[in-house]
Amino acid sequence: MVEDEQRLAKMVAAGLTAEGYAVDLAHDGRTGLSMARIGDYDAIILDIMLPAMNGFQVCAALRQEGIATPILMLTAKDGEYDEAEGLDTGADDYLTKPFSFVVLQARLRAMMRRGRSAAAAPTVWRFGDLQVDPATRSCRRGDTRIELTSKEFSVLEYLASRAGEVVSKTEILHHVWDFAFDGDVNIVEVYISNLRRKIDAPYRRASIATVRGAGYRLAADGG
Repeated sequence: MVEDEQRLAKMVAAGLTAEGYAVDLAHDGRTGLSMARIGDYDAIILDIMLPAMNGFQVCAALRQEGIATPILMLTAKDGEYDEAEGLDTGADDYLTKPFSFVVLQARLRAMMRRGRSAAAAPTVWRFGDLQVDPATRSCRRGDTRIELTSKEFSVLEYLASRAGEVVSKTEILHHVWDFAFDGDVNIVEVYISNLRRKIDAPYRRASIATVRGAGYRLAADGG
């Protein structure tokens, strides 16, 4: 999220974090552009009136460089020409302040669904009898719903998006925890253990495998 109103940025980040997102903050356009270039983000929330570079410039620069990360422009500028300019520079959606946090979440979900290919992100991922639904952030084994915390689901969702591939602890940290996380990398092991206890052990499955020295792999057949 690139927003110079720091109180608003922190409030939105806290709300999204509580919903299971990992959120990085930048408070000027130049910093936001730099982070967007080097980070592998699912979405960018971009204000227009920013120090150093405005949102239109940041958006245009990203699109000129071939960076296709979905961009939601969040701004107090609500004129139709501002909206048109934002969309013309490559933004995917536009939301004016003040805004509903519920609507912001819905816009983000819709924008990210549109930004993924159908093959890469089906409505519901199915791996044998294991089902992972990103839209409702729910998980099932057959007809049984499995209760997961927001962070547990985020770890599972990332593994599901890479099913059959080996995913390192570092990759999981970068996608599920925010840029400023400086804790123990072994926190990933804790969440993998929790997931195995909930989605594997009761059903006599082994869907999440440890690849020694490399990371973890979610079995494409559900284990």
